[in-house]
Amino acid sequence: MSTRTFRITVRGVFDGLRADQRAALLADAAEHDVLRAAFTPQGHLSYDIAARSAFTFRFVDTGEEEEDILDATERAETAAEAWLTARGYGFKNLRSTAEDLSQAPLGKRQRREAARKHT
Repeated sequence: MSTRTFRITVRGVFDGLRADQRAALLADAAEHDVLRAAFTPQGHLSYDIAARSAFTFRFVDTGEEEEDILDATERAETAAEAWLTARGYGFKNLRSTAEDLSQAPLGKRQRREAARKHT
């Protein structure tokens, strides 16, 4: 049985931030810039608090079965909530999307490499 890789994205909106919390997020903004976004096991947070109060966490997880994506999504949501709560950041409208990379369509280069292997 092969290991499946899942990419989970948890989105939401900061809610009721105090001035000091907003200032802390602004101070750390470069570390959380969308251009540095990556899917990581511990989750990567990106936001642009100067533009809007939305945020995105990106997680990568694995499983053996297709159904494991549900547990992976739950772990990601729990981790995002824990990170926000530990820092006292209010949030709302959490929603998640998950992708099983074993089910993702191949890109042009991947299709070309697969075709070479079969010829």
